[in-house]
Amino acid sequence: MTKFFLFLFLSLGFINPVLSQSTLLESVKKNPADAIKMCNKFKELNSKGISASSDKAIEYVSKKNNLNPINAEILSIYVIGLHCPQVI
Repeated sequence: MTKFFLFLFLSLGFINPVLSQSTLLESVKKNPADAIKMCNKFKELNSKGISASSDKAIEYVSKKNNLNPINAEILSIYVIGLHCPQVI
């Protein structure tokens, strides 16, 4: 019985990041104006020779959206993919 609860506990740990990613994608889809603002920031960084996947860009996304760095990176990938694929 204890093995079952251990399995259940560990399974829930793997589900949370998946649900978080889904929430991030939905936020990008539902808030295109916010995504465009982020794209503009990425374009500004690109004009200074800074990549949208750089630590500086991820830190910007993290602070702006109150996310940890991993989720900020996931969010930036979604934004770039959906709204500004020309950004590097």
